[in-house]
Amino acid sequence: ELLYHDRKLIDYVDKELSIWPVEDWPYFLPFRERSRQSGDTFEEMQDLKATAIRYIDENGPVCSDTLPIDGEIFWHSSMHWSGSRHKKSSASRAVLEQLYTEGKLIIHHKNGNRKYYDLAEKHISEEILTAEDPCRSESEFQAWRVLRRIGAVGLLWDKNSSALLGIGLKAEQRKQIFEQLTAEGNIIPVMVEGIRTPFYCLSADEELLKSVLVGSTDMKPRLSFIAPLDPLFWDKSLIRSLWEFQYSWEIYTPADKRKYGYYTLPVLYGDRFIGRIEAVPGKDGILHVKGLWYEPGVRQTKKLNAALERTLRQFAVFNGCSHYEM
Repeated sequence: ELLYHDRKLIDYVDKELSIWPVEDWPYFLPFRERSRQSGDTFEEMQDLKATAIRYIDENGPVCSDTLPIDGEIFWHSSMHWSGSRHKKSSASRAVLEQLYTEGKLIIHHKNGNRKYYDLAEKHISEEILTAEDPCRSESEFQAWRVLRRIGAVGLLWDKNSSALLGIGLKAEQRKQIFEQLTAEGNIIPVMVEGIRTPFYCLSADEELLKSVLVGSTDMKPRLSFIAPLDPLFWDKSLIRSLWEFQYSWEIYTPADKRKYGYYTLPVLYGDRFIGRIEAVPGKDGILHVKGLWYEPGVRQTKKLNAALERTLRQFAVFNGCSHYEM
């Protein structure tokens, strides 16, 4: 609802394709301008854009199959892997993705993997849509993005981290940004016993961190299945260092080489990763648990089993299933 109904969130590029708060839209003005300039280099694109905008304005959201533009053109995105300069792409798909990366269109909704686009001006307020870039320089934009990534992960270190993918920082630049954010009071260093490298969290999270450490926060342990692309797992080496938990998303691993399953999810219980689970919704409307692998030393207590059952019931509902079967 926050994404496609309330429009509090939006699908757009950041760390690859992402979902983020719509109020961050002005910060990505350079992305949209770069995309527009790139799109102008492709023959026919200007005419195609005008045709697509006119049709969507009159008829509402479309996907590449329902936009009445035929043929193929040479095109590729300036932001991600779509299209090619050496091979023609579907003209309808190319113009929709071009207008999307320029910010003229947003993803209105999805049907499976199929994206439906609509005019951004119909769903984003004029104040946000026309706001100026808040950053005065590229370095200021990079610092803002690093701060944002630290907040997303919760705790991050000054290392060559996949959590900082796409920002384009060399080691010295990254070091300077962490020092700058610390000096400005935006982040604070956090030392973890047994690890020499300092971590950093948002200064706004300091009180919460302190209350958790002294046990004054009423936080009951809960069991959660963590999505493979959740920000918490952007830096798997960080996860190994903090939790001694080794996780690999095996969706692209050949079946005969998988250690666990096609789509296993880390299982977090309280403050510990206790294992992995593969639970797949079936065409029969049942969530099928294909595998459950506990970490060594995990005791399957009544509380743990009850928490697992509760989470599986919730996960079944989330996936549109009536119930689950082990």
